[in-house]
Amino acid sequence: MLSRVADCVYWMSRYIERAENVARFIDVNLQLMLDLPSGSTQQWEPMVTTTGDHDAFSERYSEASKENVFHFLTFDRENSNSIVSCLRAARENARSVRDFITTEMWEQVNKYYLMVTDPTAESRAINEPYEFFNEIRMASALFTGLTDATLSRGDGWHFIRMGRLLERADKTSRILDVKYFLLLPSLDDVGTPVDDIQWGALLRSASAFEMYRKRMGSIDPRLVVEFLLLDREFPRAILRCLTKADESIHVMSGTPMGTFGDKAEQRLGQLRSELAYTQVQEILTTGLHEFLDNFQRKLNAVGEAIYETFFAMRTLETRRSSMRSIKEYAQ
Repeated sequence: MLSRVADCVYWMSRYIERAENVARFIDVNLQLMLDLPSGSTQQWEPMVTTTGDHDAFSERYSEASKENVFHFLTFDRENSNSIVSCLRAARENARSVRDFITTEMWEQVNKYYLMVTDPTAESRAINEPYEFFNEIRMASALFTGLTDATLSRGDGWHFIRMGRLLERADKTSRILDVKYFLLLPSLDDVGTPVDDIQWGALLRSASAFEMYRKRMGSIDPRLVVEFLLLDREFPRAILRCLTKADESIHVMSGTPMGTFGDKAEQRLGQLRSELAYTQVQEILTTGLHEFLDNFQRKLNAVGEAIYETFFAMRTLETRRSSMRSIKEYAQ
């Protein structure tokens, strides 16, 4: 398929997943505020940190109040990672490949975008936040379901799945990192009901609370980290996301699993293998923040390699030379 088409469907998928994640973060945080002691206003600033936009927020807003963070993450068109901006970008990418995606997919993206840009959307989000953000989550889930139900399992479908999974892995790592560094008000709260409430909120931010309780039982920080990082079955666990993304990239290239034919396969395979052969105790011993920070850098490198391999404009001879170099190195 054309690299332009692959680029559009890949980013269409990432933006829709990103919008869903932001909506879930806000919804969970709103509910968390009801459970925490009064005066826990510091819970809003970590929301901005989770999306990686703290500097952009600080340049335009004087304080991380509920109203400022709410608007910045949901309706601020100058914030490229707000829900409105993500859906605008997803819709534009979908429009560019309208002849490739199915009618059902296009109609859902369009309805989704119109829902959050409706003149009454902001007032609805303020007055009925739980219903509003639940509609966003359901709209994203419906798009994913329609994609799986109506699109053939060709390269386009695999680019869509790979984009969704890499975005999901990134956001799971970020919410773990934010909890470790910022969410806990005081070291005195470790092991208290407040701590349990926050770890439960973190699980809900990844739609993982129910599956965690069925698999692991009571809330235990070590088990939460293990579940979200290393579980091989839960669909939002980082290892599961990387494993399925690795499968998709090998299906598209035709390279056997366990080998690599380009830089994207190499970097993604290395990152997946590191997680697959890591134990949670090793991660905690070396430092969770250090591990997650390193993981995010490597995941960014995977994204850069995907761009260079599949989307960047290059001459045919340059691509052939690059492929020869990778194969010679692998041998």
